[in-house]
This record gives sequence, structure tokens and C-alpha cells, in this order.
Amino acid sequence: MSPVHVAIAILTREDKFLMQLRDDIPGIAYPGYWALFGGHIEPGETPEVAVAREVLEEITYNCREFTFFGLDQDEKTIRHVFHAPLTVELSQLVLHEGWDMQLLTPEDIRAGRCYSAKSGDMRLLAPPPQRILLKFLAQS
Repeated sequence: MSPVHVAIAILTREDKFLMQLRDDIPGIAYPGYWALFGGHIEPGETPEVAVAREVLEEITYNCREFTFFGLDQDEKTIRHVFHAPLTVELSQLVLHEGWDMQLLTPEDIRAGRCYSAKSGDMRLLAPPPQRILLKFLAQS
């Protein structure tokens, strides 16, 4: 089976990273973990178009300023990673996918966990997004 291609967005505001707390339902990848916004690249779609579409669908953020960061790959998934500034307040975003969203600090990323007021507890970062963000922090 060939790997799935996805487009992922690193959205930054004031040196923090916007992340989603994934729904805590069985059957999805990393349920109840912090992750980056993004998703599957549709047939015929470029990664650049996919990342903008996914971010618009998931949080109603219309961003066209994405810069390619790199690829992150494991046996199941090839992640096309982009970054862009988050130029609006969190209160202006509408979360359509996931349980919570929050700006995480570099310390949260390094610790691999962050508190969610919606879940009422500390939640772990999914390993792929943490790995991507640690690489991003190292290159910033």
C-alpha cells in the first residue's frame, strides 16, 4: 500500500503555534492528541491548494501566504508541510474540526503536552506534529 499524501499547516502568531485538539473518538489517527491543521490532498489537487483548502474548511482562515517548509514521512503518510502567519485573533476563527484549538508555546512543543480547558486536562502532542515543530523551532 502506498503512503497517503497530506498537506499540513504550521500557523504562527507571536511565536506560538496554532494547534487543534483532535476529537477523542476511536478510529481516527491520534484521537485526543494535539495536532496541526491540514488533511488529505484530493486527486488532482496540489499540496499548496490542499493546505489552503483544509485550513479554510477546518477553521475558516483564508490564507494564501503559505511557504513550503518541507516533507515529513513515515511508512503510512507523506506530509507536505507549509507555514504561514496567523494574522487574526483566535476569536475570529471558527473550529469546524476537532475538540479544541489553542496557541501552544515552544515550551509546550518541547514538553510534548499542553492543557486544554475544553478537555479539562493535559493532552499529549501527536508524535508527527511534535517532530515537525521541533524541526521548525530548530531552524527558526
